[in-house]
Amino acid sequence: MRFFALALCAMLFPAAALAQSDAPPAGKLPDTVTPIAYRLDLTILPGQPRFSGHTEIDVTLTKPAAAFYMHGRDLHVTKATAVIGGQEIPVTFAQKSPTGLAQVDFGKTVAPGKLTLKFDYDAAFAGSPAGLYHLNIEKEWYSWTQFESIDARAAFPSFDEPGYKTPFTVSLTTKAGDVAISNAPESGTEKVGDLVVHRFIPTKPLPTYLIAFVVGPFAVAETVVPPSPQRKEPLPLRIVGTKPNADQLQYALDESGKIVTLLEAYFDQPFPYPKLDQIGSPVMPGAMENAGADIYGDGILFLDESAPSENKRSFGMIVAHELSHQWFGDLVTPAWWDDLWLNESFANWMGYRIGNEWRPDLKIGLDAIGEAFEAMDIDALAAGRPIHGPIPTDADINAAFDQITYGKGGQVVGMIAAYMGDTKFRDGVRLHMQRHMHGNATTDEFFASLAEAAKDPRVLASLRSFVDQQGLPVVTLHRQGNALIASQMRYAAFGSNAPAEKWLIPLCLRRGPTQSCTLVDMASQPVAANGTGPIMPNAGGWGYYRFELDPADWNALIAAGATLPDGEGLALNDSVWASFYAGRSGVLAPIALSRAMAAHPSTKVQLDNGEELEGLERRGLISAEALPAYRKLIASIYAPALAKLGFDPALGKSAGDSPDTRALRSDLLGLVAGAGHDPALRAKLAAALDAYLAGDTAALDPQYGLLAVRTTVEDRGVPFAKTLVEAALASSKRGLREAAFRGLSASGNAEVARWFLNDFKDPRLPAIQRLFTTAGFLKNYATQGLASDYMLTNFDTFVKAGGGGGIFSGRAAQMFGVLCTMEAASAVDAKLRPQLGNDSALNLDRSLDAIRNCARFREAKAGDVSAGVMAAAR
Repeated sequence: MRFFALALCAMLFPAAALAQSDAPPAGKLPDTVTPIAYRLDLTILPGQPRFSGHTEIDVTLTKPAAAFYMHGRDLHVTKATAVIGGQEIPVTFAQKSPTGLAQVDFGKTVAPGKLTLKFDYDAAFAGSPAGLYHLNIEKEWYSWTQFESIDARAAFPSFDEPGYKTPFTVSLTTKAGDVAISNAPESGTEKVGDLVVHRFIPTKPLPTYLIAFVVGPFAVAETVVPPSPQRKEPLPLRIVGTKPNADQLQYALDESGKIVTLLEAYFDQPFPYPKLDQIGSPVMPGAMENAGADIYGDGILFLDESAPSENKRSFGMIVAHELSHQWFGDLVTPAWWDDLWLNESFANWMGYRIGNEWRPDLKIGLDAIGEAFEAMDIDALAAGRPIHGPIPTDADINAAFDQITYGKGGQVVGMIAAYMGDTKFRDGVRLHMQRHMHGNATTDEFFASLAEAAKDPRVLASLRSFVDQQGLPVVTLHRQGNALIASQMRYAAFGSNAPAEKWLIPLCLRRGPTQSCTLVDMASQPVAANGTGPIMPNAGGWGYYRFELDPADWNALIAAGATLPDGEGLALNDSVWASFYAGRSGVLAPIALSRAMAAHPSTKVQLDNGEELEGLERRGLISAEALPAYRKLIASIYAPALAKLGFDPALGKSAGDSPDTRALRSDLLGLVAGAGHDPALRAKLAAALDAYLAGDTAALDPQYGLLAVRTTVEDRGVPFAKTLVEAALASSKRGLREAAFRGLSASGNAEVARWFLNDFKDPRLPAIQRLFTTAGFLKNYATQGLASDYMLTNFDTFVKAGGGGGIFSGRAAQMFGVLCTMEAASAVDAKLRPQLGNDSALNLDRSLDAIRNCARFREAKAGDVSAGVMAAAR
């Protein structure tokens, strides 16, 4: 009946069949056309300025139409046709919006049914990770793709939405000798003149944003992942990098398969695709989970066992995160971008969980809790968004790729998993995978799977209270006679206001070995705290909330801090410093905590407070008069532990130590030699760096390279900075270049910042590296004024360097959030508000909130902080 009514309408009122909605869609496409399958044939010669392609899309026209919308951005379409009922007719293809909305016009009304669209086109390569981009690396050209979120439309005409999953049959024509990679295994090659056509088997159903093309003279290492209980056959695995990385492929080759096997065990399913390529890109600012063809920043993927522990933790977490997406995101894909959190929040939690299983000695899982507390700082701002919220337009998509989705979302997943119990939560995830395999799923469908496993609807109500509203609670525990009363309110920084909200909080308290959990759903209610000893209000550290205690309970918990489990230690650190920045306590409580936690056995928990103490100077809270006392205080807390460990900057001197010990030594050194300005240590680092630059590569262990650069540049100034930068640009060593420019920007030397920003113009420095270095200068109160002025003046250039309209450039406004004066907030607002538009409005508003919060606190509290530091250092 519905088909008949539509057809009759088209016959009686043909003009209606020609018309679509009055306004072109700004987000989701109308349901006029549904893609069924793609055939993509691209000619990719990375050394050329443009690529070309032929795209065929089998579709279903769902209603009579003379025209319909799809996607294509900056494509020069030379021929467009439609095959209808065996007859090929010309159609017109026209881009209608800057984001790539396109309209196809048949020239007549076409009846519903199956048809095929064909397009011939060419387009320019991008120069940074947005669409199909190319780079010249040591005089050879390479190309990669980055399609998430809406950049596949810059590489081929498409229906570029996650809800459309179809098979893709791909062929890539390249010059002879180039490696060609797509999502599926290569089925064969054919030589055509001087070129080679690489054909790939059809993929499983995929959305456009997970398609990948990689072409160039890459170095490749191959192996197989042995069969597992879930997978009968070996899985082909390759590690792929540009030629300068040819000797750095083995570590990823040896370790990636282990992570695959752990994930198969968790999901109780085989790896979803017939092969896995792990591919490096020198400009990828993160990683991307293309089905069967993950792409990572070179620094993530290419390392060896001698690399610093931090690098190996990053490898384990990010590889586990991206590979978990092969199930949660690729195999089961969100129906629309408003359910992006299902992808990223879950993958973030899984990245830490599986990374921790891969290398327990690295304590990767602890970083999940640390990342969550960083997300809380963003979530506490007045400007923000919930984890799960509407994404009505294309311009709103990129704002969802933030720490709320990753850090908060991952912690909320972890909190609910801990409350449900690991087995029940895992069973809910497995059920979700089975129900929606090779399809799409919504938040409600995920919740339904968890509810079935949990057998407790209140757990799902708790999850919704954290997922569907902005902000985070602070739980205050107050003794009232023999009772313990828990009250909740929204956490806010000093001087800021936030709307009242209420959560259903899975509050778990621990006293000694006894844990007591209550779902707190009232503004104030009694809670149990069984057992004896200090009250730890966030058992395990997995709760996404902060806490306040009565003074005596604060003191008892801080005194016992060094005995707390790692996650609880981080939770205590976070809540003490959060209380300080909310204006509820002075600086003496965080200082007492820092002293107590210096004895904690975990590297991260020990040094977490050291990073916060460093932040006092970066935020301009330490006066010139208090600076000597501040340096003395930091040295008094952390130098004894460093002296006990000993320090030799030469390569391999700490090879016999555990990763945790090496990381502890490196971080302690950063505090004592960096913020503490220990002259002997700084001299030792400078001498090692001098020897390294003179050719003795064994003089300086890479784990100390960044600190050596930072302190030496700070002490020696512009002349040394010039020498260092020249050495870095002339070297092929990625580690030297990274340490040189990161250390330069972290030096806090205003004269060096002025030279780099105003006088240094070397064309060998890529624009994106200049962007990152300038952003580094923003982070220090001593250099941020110079960097802010420069960044605002050159903002358009930096946005282009960061990827133009891609996912990463939308975050550019966040760089300014480290500033700390009301004048800076006004300047940033005046400059960026007219330029950014809706795509980055949330990031800008967050940055302005952060700047103003910092400025209010500094203006009101800097004197008290300096006085407290001087008193504590006596």
